[in-house]
Amino acid sequence: MSREPRTQNVPTDAGEARITWVPAATATTAPAPAPRLVLAVSHGAGGGIEARDLKALAAALPAHGVTVALVEQPWRVAGKKVAPAPKTLDTGWRGLWPALAAPGLPVVAGGRSAGARVACRTAAELGAAAVLALSFPLHPPGKPEKSRAEELLGPGVPTLVVQGGNDPFGRPEEFPPGAYELAQVPYGDHGFAVPKRSGLTEARALEVLTGAVTGWLTSLG
Repeated sequence: MSREPRTQNVPTDAGEARITWVPAATATTAPAPAPRLVLAVSHGAGGGIEARDLKALAAALPAHGVTVALVEQPWRVAGKKVAPAPKTLDTGWRGLWPALAAPGLPVVAGGRSAGARVACRTAAELGAAAVLALSFPLHPPGKPEKSRAEELLGPGVPTLVVQGGNDPFGRPEEFPPGAYELAQVPYGDHGFAVPKRSGLTEARALEVLTGAVTGWLTSLG
């Protein structure tokens, strides 16, 4: 695979999806780890792969032997502004999976917000090596009684949740005990933006995020 990012359109039963591949770095003048896994991450219901956390991971992880696959669901590729029902999102993700697995490396299923829910719901059936849940929407804002904890607890594979400290969809202290790891980006909202009064810059917040994900992926072996 070329070291330059490339896009790949993939037909699914939910419509045509798109993968932007950001390949793991290979050695030029300095030693670089051999490509060892694919991290496939999708966007949420209100944005695309230009989200700050997805861009930060795509910039940071290739140097650590991780190929990042930025996944655009069919509704985004079609130019629609409203995400479809969860069942349709799952259909699109399932249709993409053979392309994500094509490099022959273990695939970590991931996403932010609604994309994290998709990764959790489908991980077991698709054979994901692990799950990365960014800004997992534990409940709708202001409605903690409508918990989605069952989805988070269901993958049955190593799972990392990275959550903003002030995420209205679920603050870190609201998450139930379970077989997953939880990393916090202090003061971060649902998009990992941090207020100026916090004293934490956006760049530092993203360093916390990418550091947590890099360390976790390394621990997977």
